[in-house]
Amino acid sequence: MDQRYGSRGSRPKGQQGRKDEPGEIVDISDESFWEMTRGTAGGNSSNELAEEGGGDGIDAFPEDIELAITSVSLLKRPKFRYRISFGSYSLEVHEDVMIKYRMIKGAVFTKSELEEIVFADERQQAYADALHYLSRKPRTAYEITMRLGEKGWGEETAAEVVRRLTEDGLVNDAAYAQEWAGQRVRGRGKGKLWVRHELRQKGVPKPLIEEALQTVSEDDEFESAMELAAKKWRTSTGEPADRKRKTGSFLMRRGYSGSLVSRVIRELGREDGFSDEEEWEND
Repeated sequence: MDQRYGSRGSRPKGQQGRKDEPGEIVDISDESFWEMTRGTAGGNSSNELAEEGGGDGIDAFPEDIELAITSVSLLKRPKFRYRISFGSYSLEVHEDVMIKYRMIKGAVFTKSELEEIVFADERQQAYADALHYLSRKPRTAYEITMRLGEKGWGEETAAEVVRRLTEDGLVNDAAYAQEWAGQRVRGRGKGKLWVRHELRQKGVPKPLIEEALQTVSEDDEFESAMELAAKKWRTSTGEPADRKRKTGSFLMRRGYSGSLVSRVIRELGREDGFSDEEEWEND
């Protein structure tokens, strides 16, 4: 999915509007272009692509007049981006934005309409950044918002991208939290206290965190703690009280509650034939 949208080649504002510069471009506004493309499908010749250029920004466009598109040219890079020319002025947009707003040769726009299109294109580029970030592993809404901020996107754009990702089913904090909680407790030897802290750092809302932790049973957490404690118990030296203290402290650092740790220590002591007279104390 990310490959479809590609990645941004420059910062949003510097890319959106520019006066035309000489380069290797092809006008795709006329039907003759598509006939040529069909005849050379799969090719990547210089006649089919346009080079990137510098930019002045949408602010350079004249006010209060209608602007007609004089040509539509495919850029060589980044992929799926087009230069839309209005005489001596031009801007670049993603293919999806171009199609959505029917930006074909002869179409007429005002500057205010083009500003709306530029904003839509920025959202599209930010969406592509978010898709790339999600391609590595699932993320929370907060993590995506922070990432987009690091990439230079504003709060409004980031919020719109997260909303779209959520609608598309690509971001789901509730499902993420449940999956995270199960994996960390059952597979990584972490207690619920540790998992709760991790999910808070990832910006998951508190109600969703509590719901996720409830999906992990007490037995699952106890078995996870027992497996870790047994290894620590075997490698600990000293009197029974020392072994209990070392093992208990180890489990506490892994995010297990005091009551669960006490239960684990009692079980280990019974297995080794120690009495419960000297209970482990949670300092």
